[in-house]
Amino acid sequence: MSGAGAIPRVERADRYRWRVPRQGGMRTEGLIFADEGLMRDLEGDQAVRQVANVAHLPGIVGPAIAMPDIHWGYGFPIGGVAAFDEDEGVVSPGGVGYDINCGVRLLATSLGIGDVRPRLKELVDALYATIPSGVGASRSDLRLQRRELNQVLREGARWAVAQGYGREADLDAIEANGTLPGADPECVSERAKERGKDQLGTVGSGNHFVEVGYVAERFDEPAAERLGLDAGIVTVLIHSGSRGLGYQVCDDYLDTMLAAADTYGIALPDPQLCCAPIGSPEGRRYWGAMNAAANYAFANRQIMAHYARRALVRVFGEAGDRTHLVYDVCHNIAKHETHEVGGEARRLCVHRKGATRAFPPGHPELAPRFRDLGQPVLIPGDMGRYSYVLLGTEGAFRETFGSSCHGAGRRLSRHKAKQLARQRNVPKELEAQGILVRAATRATVDEEIPEAYKDVARVVDVVHAAGIGRKVAQIKPVGVIKG
Repeated sequence: MSGAGAIPRVERADRYRWRVPRQGGMRTEGLIFADEGLMRDLEGDQAVRQVANVAHLPGIVGPAIAMPDIHWGYGFPIGGVAAFDEDEGVVSPGGVGYDINCGVRLLATSLGIGDVRPRLKELVDALYATIPSGVGASRSDLRLQRRELNQVLREGARWAVAQGYGREADLDAIEANGTLPGADPECVSERAKERGKDQLGTVGSGNHFVEVGYVAERFDEPAAERLGLDAGIVTVLIHSGSRGLGYQVCDDYLDTMLAAADTYGIALPDPQLCCAPIGSPEGRRYWGAMNAAANYAFANRQIMAHYARRALVRVFGEAGDRTHLVYDVCHNIAKHETHEVGGEARRLCVHRKGATRAFPPGHPELAPRFRDLGQPVLIPGDMGRYSYVLLGTEGAFRETFGSSCHGAGRRLSRHKAKQLARQRNVPKELEAQGILVRAATRATVDEEIPEAYKDVARVVDVVHAAGIGRKVAQIKPVGVIKG
């Protein structure tokens, strides 16, 4: 394991915050959000070492932060947040991740769970047939020519809507309106483009999914009403990213960033934290490629949402067409943002890896319909329990650069999960709970058993209690499509 070493000392700051004091070459301290139980689960975990490692990087502003869904990742921990000064800081692929703009999109329907239950099998089968899933899944009717692919990389979800995949109103409910500026297709390798040309509109495998659920509980009824989350209505949650294209972009730039770190004299506590100054030629090229891959992911989820609407219409007719996009959020991204530091507004490059932007009410980047609410934050759990909708808060903006958690966080490796599931029939177990599963392979389901994840309710409770997000609604699954 790269970057392994002694686990740093951790000190309790309050009930939901833990400090990793500065030591060695750390330029700042670490800050981990967790309750006592979640922190106990982290004992001896290299993810804590990774928080300290991030604190070594040049130009870091404020603490190296970890959310309560923290677990070990490549370079940064998953659940990691770090902000860097635009002039003195760095950009790191390890702070974004391999699946650039892996994210979540939530559709709300006008159908009640009572309407859907009798035809649930039909709906799950229609979604599985309509939205390609699995390793290397592609659609023969959406193979992009190079010119079209370059447009996707520049325009993101806006390209998809212009091609008839969805509605103009969808764009207001997507982070950054579904298009990140600064995307440069010329910075994306031919190999990455080749991998991406026939994967647009596909789920992929691993922890990606399409999930049918219903609003089971509302913690803030007025906010839930504003988001169109009526009690008992059926939802579709889509979790996917930039597929093979984004993976290849990350892979392509690792050697470049390692060489850049050496060129610019950046001492790395872990080679997986390879990076370059934000304004350097290497940093600018990675930035152009990263934003292009992120736009691909926005278009990918936009097209899958269109396919999901098509499946709903196939099963429920006109009633299935009455859907709206609640929101679509990024998880793995770096962004230029303005934050207040020491009483002054500063331009920062905020890395969020396995973390969700959680901007507060009144933030100018939010669309008018969310301006007085705050940004919706979508937190998927495992396929056997529940997911959550939250809203961004002033507390998050002050303390975490406007960031919250992104999911439950793994507690078992994929290998251990498969071992645990070997003698079981996981789809049958879930069906007994009223949850239908469709998957390309048994291995994917076994890797994603509910026990492989922390209880997302505990993670969300920490976020809510710490004031870096506020709970709005809980969604329970009834149907899951996996690769």
